[in-house]
Amino acid sequence: MRNTAIVGRNVVIGNHCQLGHHVIIYDDTIVGDHVCIGDFSVVGRLPYRAKRSATAVAGDLPALKIADNVIMGSGVILYRGSQVGQDVLLADSCQLRENSRVDDETIVGRNVTIENQCVIGRRCKIETNAYITAFSTIADDCFIGPMVTFTNDAFLGRTQERHAKMAGPRLERGARIGANATILPGVTLHADCLVGAGAVVTRDVPEKTVVMGCPARVVGPVTAAQLLENQAKC
Repeated sequence: MRNTAIVGRNVVIGNHCQLGHHVIIYDDTIVGDHVCIGDFSVVGRLPYRAKRSATAVAGDLPALKIADNVIMGSGVILYRGSQVGQDVLLADSCQLRENSRVDDETIVGRNVTIENQCVIGRRCKIETNAYITAFSTIADDCFIGPMVTFTNDAFLGRTQERHAKMAGPRLERGARIGANATILPGVTLHADCLVGAGAVVTRDVPEKTVVMGCPARVVGPVTAAQLLENQAKC
């Protein structure tokens, strides 16, 4: 027996969905077929905006859209204005902010935060406690290790100039980042590159290249066996 779920106005829920205990679904949310929403999850909520917020979106936002076969753990929070593709897994306590998108077959780990105006591609893996800052772009088939941190403000909260220059990292297809690395604002990780654990990436990383250290430096090429083009197709 399920305890009370709260479903707002004009919500569309597809066939064969499961709602856990105390789920809240806000107005206008669109949920596809075969979606599982775990206990205490909140979907389709509007963002709050403080007077000094630098990135929160004000005004009307479109309805949250959740495609078919999505699995959500307990305590997941999805904001209005975002989209979740088919066959996505959103683990316990992760958050997806407004105007962001997670594409098909991506796995978002426990306690991951994806801030507003981010794009996450297909078949990505974002591990536990990673932080994806606002304005980040992650292409298909990328891997982001646990506790990785993206940043988007080179001015660290000072001067009005920062508002025009905020930019999150950009990952091209197949880029990989080891645990606890930090990626600085506006940095591009080119296709199939590899960032070692604990690295601090201050500049663009070339295609099919391994970088390590603080600051990160090139240490060699990604081996042929590790290249995305040489992996078995699922």
